[in-house]
Amino acid sequence: MAASTKRRKTAREKVSADQTYAIDEALGLVKELATAKFAESIDVCVNLGVDPRKSDQVVRGSTVLPNGTGKSVRVAVFAQGENADKAKAAGADIVGFEDLAETIKGGEMNFDVVIATPDAMRVVGTLGQILGPRGLMPNPKVGTVTADVETAVKNAKAGQVRYRTDKAGIIHCAIGRADFEVPALKENLEALLTDLRKAKPAASKGAFFKKMTVSSTMGPGVAIDRATLDV
Repeated sequence: MAASTKRRKTAREKVSADQTYAIDEALGLVKELATAKFAESIDVCVNLGVDPRKSDQVVRGSTVLPNGTGKSVRVAVFAQGENADKAKAAGADIVGFEDLAETIKGGEMNFDVVIATPDAMRVVGTLGQILGPRGLMPNPKVGTVTADVETAVKNAKAGQVRYRTDKAGIIHCAIGRADFEVPALKENLEALLTDLRKAKPAASKGAFFKKMTVSSTMGPGVAIDRATLDV
């Protein structure tokens, strides 16, 4: 039996698509079913009570996960002068201005996050067609356009995740890896949900968290009983 077929059979036996699970059990099942030969990402999908067709109900922001993501993050910063020095001291991997823009235009993009000071956006703005499709364009709503580059770099390195509702009003976000312990994954998830609740649009009516599902990269989705979460 092929490994993928065996994995699906095991998942069907372990997880019922019609059932919701207490958070600790759900995370335990996801970890148990993460049997790939690499450390699978643990992700959450949150269906929000918003109308994604309306611009005032788009939910977008960022959260610093208390236990990180388990991934090494390379950070590029557009800054000059004192801000460039602060970015380097905070641990930025690449710091530059016009020179960095030219490097990116040349096709070299060895980074996962881009941060920019407000005065640098005149330079970064020329890179919209390159950075935008890759989800790398700095944005003040997620804290990547800021005068406080030191904090922004530290947050990115510490495991900051960014989120935005898709066309169906769903947030997709990583909360760790399969080699994390359940309490660490739970703490990360609750930190994300706390920030999501704070970002609830005023126009959103009724239940904000409609459905939550956790899964590993290669595993099935496991629905969470929201009543078992401390948010």
